[in-house]
Amino acid sequence: MRKILIANRGEIAVRIASACTDAGLASVGVYSDNDSGSVHVSAVDEAYSLAGRTPGETYLDVDKILHVAKRSGADAVHPGYGFLSENADFAQSVMDAGLTWIGPSPDAIRSLGNKVTAREIAVRAGAPLVAGSKGPVANAAEARAFAEEVGLPIAIKAAFGGGGRGLKVVRDLDGVEEAFDSAVREAVTAFGRGECFVEQYLDRPRHVEAQILADNYGKVVVVGTRDCSLQRRHQKLVEEAPAPLLSEQQRLTIYEAARAICSEAAYAGAGTVEFLVSESGAIAFLEVNTRLQVEHPITEETSGVDLVQEQFRIAQGLPLSLAEDPEPRGHSFEFRINAEDVGRGYLPTPGTVESITVPTGPGIRLDSGIGAGSEISGDFDSLMAKLIVTGSDRQQAIRRARRALKDFSISGLPTLLPFHRAVLESPDFTDSFSIHTRWIETEFEHGITSDPSFDPRQAGPAGTVTVPLDIDGKRVMVGFPGNLARLFGTAVTEAPQENVTAVTSDPGLIESPMSGKVVKWLVNAGATVQAGSPLVVLEAMKMESVVPAPRSGVLAEALAPAGSSIKAGEKLGRLTLD
Repeated sequence: MRKILIANRGEIAVRIASACTDAGLASVGVYSDNDSGSVHVSAVDEAYSLAGRTPGETYLDVDKILHVAKRSGADAVHPGYGFLSENADFAQSVMDAGLTWIGPSPDAIRSLGNKVTAREIAVRAGAPLVAGSKGPVANAAEARAFAEEVGLPIAIKAAFGGGGRGLKVVRDLDGVEEAFDSAVREAVTAFGRGECFVEQYLDRPRHVEAQILADNYGKVVVVGTRDCSLQRRHQKLVEEAPAPLLSEQQRLTIYEAARAICSEAAYAGAGTVEFLVSESGAIAFLEVNTRLQVEHPITEETSGVDLVQEQFRIAQGLPLSLAEDPEPRGHSFEFRINAEDVGRGYLPTPGTVESITVPTGPGIRLDSGIGAGSEISGDFDSLMAKLIVTGSDRQQAIRRARRALKDFSISGLPTLLPFHRAVLESPDFTDSFSIHTRWIETEFEHGITSDPSFDPRQAGPAGTVTVPLDIDGKRVMVGFPGNLARLFGTAVTEAPQENVTAVTSDPGLIESPMSGKVVKWLVNAGATVQAGSPLVVLEAMKMESVVPAPRSGVLAEALAPAGSSIKAGEKLGRLTLD
C-alpha cells in the first residue's frame, strides 16, 4: 500500500489520515458540498469532491468513491465507521477494482454484519444468546406475533445496522406498528437497507464489548473490553475501558465467546463483539461490528495498541504484531461531543461552531473533526469530536476528566459538554457504577436546562468564510474574512446558516424545535390532540424525533407536509385551541 483513500468524513477521517502519516502512507479524502470546508478535508494529502449534499449522493455512492480512487491513484480504501464500512458489496467492489480493502472479507461482513446470520454463527460458536426471530420479519404483524409469543419488551433491530440507528424498543403491543415503521425508515436512511429482525429485550442491562484483532493466519487476539452502557436512544455517549465490575468468570466468558465467534466466521481484521450483561450477571451476545468502532481510542490508550496500524498490517497480509491478549494498563474514558441540546431532550442541533477551546494536560487526547467556523450539517451524524481521558486507575481518570471538561468549551451551538460534566458528578457513575443502558432516561437527574443565551433559530455566522474552488473536481480552499468576502457579491457566498426569523407568539402555532426533514404526521388535520401527545416525526442527523403537541386542541392544518425540509423555529402546523 502506498496511498489510501479514506471513504469517510469528520473525526474518523482525520484519525485515519494521522495513521497514514505515521505509517508513511499518502492519504486521499473525499467531501460533500457541505463538507468542503471541513477539517478532514485539510487533514489529508489530497481531497476530491463527491458533488452532492446528502449521504446518498456522496459518501454512500460507490461509483463516485471508486472513481476518485482511480483518479487519485489510490491503491487501498479505508472505510472508517458508518456509511459503507459494513457494506459487503462495497468491499467486493473495491477488491474487484484491484484495490486493497482495509477491513474484513466481504463474506465475513455479510455473515456477521447481518444480525440474523450473526446469531446463527454465535449459536455454532456456543455463545450465550437471548430469544430472537429466525430471520428478518416481513412486517409489523410478524413483529407483534413474536412479542405475543416471547413477551414484552422486545427490540426491533435493523439487520444491517449499528450505532443505535434502526433500533426500537417496544413495551406495549399497540406500539409495535409505529416502532417497526420507524426502525425501517431509520435503517434505510442510515444504511440503505430496511430489513429488521426482532429479539427479546433485556431491561436494565450493561453493554459490554470486546475489541478483537484477527489476521489471515487464524490468530484472534482480544485487545480488551469496554463498557458502553451510558446511552440515550440506544446510542452511546460515554464509554470506558476496561469494563469495570466484571468478575473474572464474566471476563473469560466474553473473551472466549468473542474469539470463538470470530474463528467460526473466519474473520480477519479489526472488529467488536458486543454483549449485554443482565442485572443477574448473565451474558447475552448482541452483535458484531465488522469495522473500527467510534470508541476504539480508549482501547488504544489502555492497551498500547494502535488499532488502525494493525488494520494496515492485516490488509497487507502481515501477521498481527501482538503475540497474545494484552493486559490492560490504567483506565480510559471517551466522551462523545455531539451537537445536541440536552435541555431539549437531546435534540440534534445543526449550526456553526463559532469558537472552540480544547483542554490539555496529562492523559488528554482529542479526536476532532471540527474547528472554529465548522458547519455542522443536519445531513450527517451529530458527532463532532471525542474527548479521551486516561489515568492510572478509574478514579484518577475521573478527576482528570472533570478538569478536562471544565476547560473544554464550544460556542455557537449546543453540545453535550454540560451533560458530561453532570455525569461526572453522579455517584451512580463515579462511585457505585450502578449504570445500565436506560439509566439516562430513568434515573439520571441531571437538572440541565437549555442555555438561555442560545436560540437555535438565531445561530450566529462564522467569523470567516472559506470558499471551495474545484479545479476539475479537485478541491482547493481559499479563506476570506466575512466582511471582505461580502465585497465580492455573489462570487463568494457564505455557507447556509441556521438563521430564521422568529415566528409570532400565536399560541396556536406549532414551531419546529429543530432543523431537519418532516418524516410523517401521526395525526390528520381535524383530529383532536392532547398536550404532550405524539404529533409529527422529524429526522435530522440520521435520527428520528417525535414532536409532541404543545397544547390541547384540534389540528387545523399541517403547514409542513411530509418530505419537506424545515428549520428550527419555522411553522410545522397550527392548532385550534380548546
